[in-house]
Amino acid sequence: MNLIGQNAKKALLEKINTKVKNKILKRYASLLDKEKNSIFVENTKDIKFALKKGLKKNLINRLAINHNKLCDIKDSISKIIKLKDPIDNILEKWNRSNGLTIKRVSIPIGVIGVIYESRPNVTSDVASLCFKSGNAVILKGGSEAINTNKILVKLFQKALIENKINKNFIQFIDSKNRKMVDYMLSKMEDYIDVIVPRGGKNLVKRVQKFSAVPIIGHLEGLCHTFVDKDAELKMAIDIIYNAKLRNTSICGATETILLHKNIVKKFCNPILKKLEENDCKIYGDYFLSKHYKGKISAAKEKDWSTEYLAPKVSVKTVKNCEEAIKHINKYGTMHTDSIITKNKRTANKFLKNVKSSIAMHNTSTQFADGGEFGFGGEVGISTNTLPPRGPVGLNQLISYKYEIISNGKTRK
Repeated sequence: MNLIGQNAKKALLEKINTKVKNKILKRYASLLDKEKNSIFVENTKDIKFALKKGLKKNLINRLAINHNKLCDIKDSISKIIKLKDPIDNILEKWNRSNGLTIKRVSIPIGVIGVIYESRPNVTSDVASLCFKSGNAVILKGGSEAINTNKILVKLFQKALIENKINKNFIQFIDSKNRKMVDYMLSKMEDYIDVIVPRGGKNLVKRVQKFSAVPIIGHLEGLCHTFVDKDAELKMAIDIIYNAKLRNTSICGATETILLHKNIVKKFCNPILKKLEENDCKIYGDYFLSKHYKGKISAAKEKDWSTEYLAPKVSVKTVKNCEEAIKHINKYGTMHTDSIITKNKRTANKFLKNVKSSIAMHNTSTQFADGGEFGFGGEVGISTNTLPPRGPVGLNQLISYKYEIISNGKTRK
């Protein structure tokens, strides 16, 4: 583990220009295409292991790589290639009366440690983003995706070697031993500059508890959609269906629907019936159960703080926008929350007062994604209060330094 850290620090000493970075990323994308059958073979091994282990269906869906997912991975790399290099840019420049010229210039963070669970696409996204932003990365993926992750990293390293660049810009911890994670968190502060945890609540809490390294937090996505009394019904039906069921296994999926009491009678049946007809289980409060004509289970306190990552949703009625905001700020994870309303004043109140890193108006929460923001991809979605917040893409993986020039000035 120490050697991995030392190798990452050594790789950082190489300064790579934009042209070479993009050439390597292009080669990586072509290798993914060339070696796709090998990738599918390794991924099948992981899926067999996951099925044997009894992993849930939604986690196996995250783990699987097919032709479409591989195309998405390559598409993400292509987008990253097209983005402007975020390193060595002058962010600000000013002249002082004391004779100093001051520049604030973007620099890489350094070595980024990423701990994540079953999604292999994270491997290629994170590796590409970290590399383009001049950072070295140490990847620790979940044991269930170890074979897929290994080949994805091996192909990236091949692209680096072919271009005579240190392969240790991208490293993978090839071990299922959980103690490796603890070592990364508690013993590698001399090598790792920041840790990014991507996974469930237990993983993130463990990282927050034990890490001696600064963290860009990625807490679970307990997302809400609030249907206000001034919402348009068809829009509400379409947005909620998409926000909940387009992909239930992503952190941007809506897990709780809040309905304004004044529109429950008119809205609850058309909105919730569409979900139920598509095999979504509904947990609702007592007021809702009196008006909804379909199947409904009584919501318990724990449902308001559950990230289902499955076709299940909790539904609560609220008196007004203030109560919706209060509920979100109490039970949410500061990920993504949306309001559906034609009333711009109410929408503005919601946008300004929910604590979420992403607040939306008349928009599906499934847009909470670095690719959709135009970032080319993301390392994760930060739910920290301190920056970076929201999708952590290329321009969030940088720090800065001040470069000061004068004509021999000394301070009085």
